[in-house]
Amino acid sequence: MASTGATGRPHEPALSSTDPRSEQKRLAAEAAAELVEDEMRVGLGTGSTVAHLLPAIARRGLRGLRCAATSPETERAALELGLDIEPLDDLGELDIAIDGADQVDPLAWLIKGGGGAHTREKIVAAAARRFVVIVSADKPVPALSAPVPLELLAFGIEHTLALLAPARLRDAPASPDGGLIADYLGAIGDPAELAVRLSATPGLVGHGLFEPALVSLVLVGEDDGVRSLPGAKP
Repeated sequence: MASTGATGRPHEPALSSTDPRSEQKRLAAEAAAELVEDEMRVGLGTGSTVAHLLPAIARRGLRGLRCAATSPETERAALELGLDIEPLDDLGELDIAIDGADQVDPLAWLIKGGGGAHTREKIVAAAARRFVVIVSADKPVPALSAPVPLELLAFGIEHTLALLAPARLRDAPASPDGGLIADYLGAIGDPAELAVRLSATPGLVGHGLFEPALVSLVLVGEDDGVRSLPGAKP
């Protein structure tokens, strides 16, 4: 059984180079990198699967790429690889955004935010004509389950947590924009209903439920290749 931190959030063990999930993430990332073309404006997500994506894009040697990063970590890694990073507002509409996910249900609802960057990730996904999700084979699930990452204002935090109950602050750094990171720990049921409830809570900056209307395509890395699942966004 996986160990848990102070939030009750499972800690995934570090992946070794021989862990099948690492290879599955690489396969999904490389398939997504093939969707990127010269002169595109590209949104780059955050996390362990995106760590495979960045070098896969860089190796292609594409001309005129302009990229927006969802976290300082992604920005630093992309710049080290020679990718051009600009503020999102300087790019206008993105041609494509690519990111990982913690869970994907059969309707393409996502849970994202294990790394605490979900608010920026959702902004970038919404700014893109196509949002492509890259995951290993363990991420598709029959139904979403807690925890759901939350970003909260520090002001009135105890009142906000009470409104969101059951929720708990995570022992983690602040978000890239200074928000406190927490997790909703209750039953999810209908993701659409929970998303409305969470969004209506004063003090909440953003939550990690991503609706299918944001998602164009899910690429699932498997032991024998990459499987494609449709989202609801053309």
